[in-house]
Amino acid sequence: MSKDQIINSISSLKKHSCLNYGIKTKTEAFTEKLFYTLFDSNAPLDESIDEIEKQFKEIASIACNKTNILCDTVWEKFLEKLPKVLEKLNQDAAYILQNDPASNAIEEIYLAYPGFYAIAIYRLSHELYLLDLLLFSRLMSEYAHRITGTDIHAGATIASPFFIDHATGIVIGETTVIEKNVKIYQGVTLGALSVSKDMKNSKRHPTVEKNVCIYANATILGGQTTIGKNSIIGGNTWITKSIPSNSVVTNTTITEVKIKEL
Repeated sequence: MSKDQIINSISSLKKHSCLNYGIKTKTEAFTEKLFYTLFDSNAPLDESIDEIEKQFKEIASIACNKTNILCDTVWEKFLEKLPKVLEKLNQDAAYILQNDPASNAIEEIYLAYPGFYAIAIYRLSHELYLLDLLLFSRLMSEYAHRITGTDIHAGATIASPFFIDHATGIVIGETTVIEKNVKIYQGVTLGALSVSKDMKNSKRHPTVEKNVCIYANATILGGQTTIGKNSIIGGNTWITKSIPSNSVVTNTTITEVKIKEL
């Protein structure tokens, strides 16, 4: 095939969508600017908010599927949510500092903890999700996923305070509900027991009640699965049924140690 034929072929194959790749890079820049505005004590708030408003409206003009009037008002609705979101994130940061013996100062949580960054972007993208800016919210959460290794769907409902330690490999599905004072370690999955498109509007992911601790690589599946309050879920456990309150769940696999004969 000639170059012109290849170009024509690619062009015809692209006609099925109206993809604007610029929205992806714009969202990433917006996410970083928003995080800076909320947490850097030297950020000039008036100037920074004007800048993120401009970025927001550029993205929303591509991502908003509502009428122009509704799209034009969504920024004000998002802006109104920021003080409450920041209040929750400050609670999250304090809870991490309180519970992680490796933490040395609150500044370390804000600057260096991937778990906190993942929670922050989740809380911000969640507000976009509630405003029905689904593509915008997904691009924000996937950016945090790439940066931190933590995949939190913007549709999840997560109370504050919330603690993610180490972050890497955590998956929290769209209809997950997590109550306050929950701690989650690396590799935990809160997922669906089965997946099909007709389940889109049903609860597919677990509920985790307050004061639960879930250790590394535990897998908890199913929309009807509830982890009762004050429970401890041990590492490498596989759970598809509800657990009563005040339970301790452990993996019963036996590890044997034998001395090699010389």
